[in-house]
Formats: sequence, C-alpha cells, structure tokens
Amino acid sequence: MLTLPNILTLSRIFAVPLLGFFLWWPEWQVGYAIGFVLYCVIGITDFFDGYLARAQGTVSKLGVFLDPIADKIMVAAVILVLTAQGYLRGPYVGDLHAIAGLVILVREIAVSGLREYLAGLQVSVPVTKLAKWKTTLQLLSLGALILGGAVHGPPPATLAEANLRLADQWVHLIGLASLWGAAILTLITGWDYLRVGLKHMD
Repeated sequence: MLTLPNILTLSRIFAVPLLGFFLWWPEWQVGYAIGFVLYCVIGITDFFDGYLARAQGTVSKLGVFLDPIADKIMVAAVILVLTAQGYLRGPYVGDLHAIAGLVILVREIAVSGLREYLAGLQVSVPVTKLAKWKTTLQLLSLGALILGGAVHGPPPATLAEANLRLADQWVHLIGLASLWGAAILTLITGWDYLRVGLKHMD
C-alpha cells in the first residue's frame, strides 16, 4: 500500500546509493557537503514517515517492514563507505576506530535475526529508551563524520598525520568519539535483547 509515509520510507532507501556516490571521493569537499545535506534530509523523512503514519492512522505492514530496513541500509552503507575512504581513521589508534563501526554493524545484523526468530514465536521485543539513545548518538556520529569531510577535507592518511591534525579536525574527532559512544551503547542494548531472546530458546 503506497501511502505517503511508505513513499517517504522508500525514498530513503533509494537515496542511499546517491548518498554513497557523494561520499565516494574524499578529496571532493563539495560532495561531502551535499552528502551531509542529503543525510539530514533522509533523517528528516525518517521522522516524518513514522509521524504521518501514526497521525493519519495509516500504519501498514509494509511500513513496519520497510522502516527498520531503510534505517539499517543507510547506517551500513555510510559506515562501509566512510571506512573504505579512511574516515574511520583517527588519532591514537589509527584504523582501529573502524572497530566501533564493526560493532554497530554486527549488532544490527544480530538483533535483526533475533527479532525475526522471536517474531516466529509471537514474542515482541520493545525498543528501550537506551536503544533510542543509541540510535540518536549513532546518527549524530555518522553525520559529524560526513560533515568533517566537508569541513576538513580528506581524512588523515596515516596515524602520525592524524595525531598532528588534532587541532584542526575537531568535527571529525566529535564524530569518532560519538561513534565509540554509540558502539558502547550498542553492546549494552544488544546484550539486553539477547537476554530476552535466550529466555525463549531451548
């Protein structure tokens, strides 16, 4: 059923390849600026599709199915592209900042599988407030990393360069710090979901 909320959700999915295109060239600061604007527009439609569906009483099975998929596709795509282009490289630990992105991706896949399993048992897993904070921090961190590409230009090529550029890459550093914060909350909320799932497993 192609209601307005569902069309907005589908537009988010179709916008992901375009977002990846603008983020593919690290030296293209204008592309990262456009990508940041597009990322924000996607986030706004994420809010409005759910709001409109509830306000109009048009919550549909298609929307319930597509909404979390759209979120995960965008998060996974952005993390993968930023990692490939070196934007998850930073001071002190270099490329190991990518571990935070990996933790988030693994959790998203694991929780999706767990939800599917529990759905078969007709067991619902409500979204906790902490999980909502995790999602918010995660989206803010990726937005900051994209904005960092527009403000600072290409990411540091080496660990030594990352350590030397501490003073002039503050947006990038905010993105990395909040990504680690999101990864920590990801582990906590992921464990909470797993504990619920284990109660329903033989």
